[in-house]
Amino acid sequence: MLREIARYLRLFVAALCLISCLSPNAFADEYPSRTLTIVVPYGPGGAGDLTARIFAQKMTELTKASVVILNRPGAGFVNSATMVAHGKPDGYTAFLLGNGTAVATQLFKSLPYKMSDFKHVSTISFFDLVLLVNGNSPFKSVADLIAYAKAHPGKMNIGTIATGSTQNLAADLFKSMAGIDAQVVPYDSTSQVVTALRGNEVQAAFEIMPSVIGQITSKALTPLAVTGDKRFSGLPNVPTLAESGLKGYEATSWNGLSLPGGTPDAIVDALAKDAAAVGASPDVRKKLLDLGADARSSTPAEMTARVKADQDKWKVVIDKAGIPRQ
Repeated sequence: MLREIARYLRLFVAALCLISCLSPNAFADEYPSRTLTIVVPYGPGGAGDLTARIFAQKMTELTKASVVILNRPGAGFVNSATMVAHGKPDGYTAFLLGNGTAVATQLFKSLPYKMSDFKHVSTISFFDLVLLVNGNSPFKSVADLIAYAKAHPGKMNIGTIATGSTQNLAADLFKSMAGIDAQVVPYDSTSQVVTALRGNEVQAAFEIMPSVIGQITSKALTPLAVTGDKRFSGLPNVPTLAESGLKGYEATSWNGLSLPGGTPDAIVDALAKDAAAVGASPDVRKKLLDLGADARSSTPAEMTARVKADQDKWKVVIDKAGIPRQ
């Protein structure tokens, strides 16, 4: 009897070891089998939130598993990033990570999370920034703007939202590469930037495309250039800044999905595969284009490389602009 009990105990222990070896990677093919929550560090209605909702709706259709959005704004996305970075690594809580979250590691002396606390899955969409002037502005090209700034040192104001934002850093990069003496003026919101531009408090502005596409379409604002590495397909006649004389200029806002750092690679890869299928969907591409964004998925390695490249690039801009670390 004792021998039989010992035999069954050995079999039981062996089974537990086998399950331990197989889990969770062995079941990645079944992922997702329950509700996936995407934590969005912005309030409802913004470009990042709308992007996440378009993604979630399509992924729900493709996988038959519910994908829900949890809006958790506040504290400059630090709280929501920390919540996911240190959360349960089972693949069912993802973070909508953007370039701002990555660059924040260069703007703050310390944060309760590091990029190494995440496993990056896939980019979702890229938002070009656009260099704007008033619809009645005498400046018809980037060359006009630069020529004026050089002829009137210190007289040109360039509007952006908050110090350290992608828009703000893009303006500093523009100043540096154009070799001009201009003031970059930060505002609290896009609406304030637009009001300042239309009232000639600032002569130019940088903003992400989704926030101003309506103003561009109505011709209240004129786009001189986009900041990506290629023209925005929704405004094919607007050149890039690189095409406009600033060779090598590129500044893009983007977002993607990241999971807690302990998540098994098999689950990361499974979610990346689903993200690629969502991004390839014609209706998703159309919805994002109407929003002012390009659907663009990636591999986990590509997103990880993008995060590192943005950290390195913007650290140089931050240091040169003298932006103090908080």
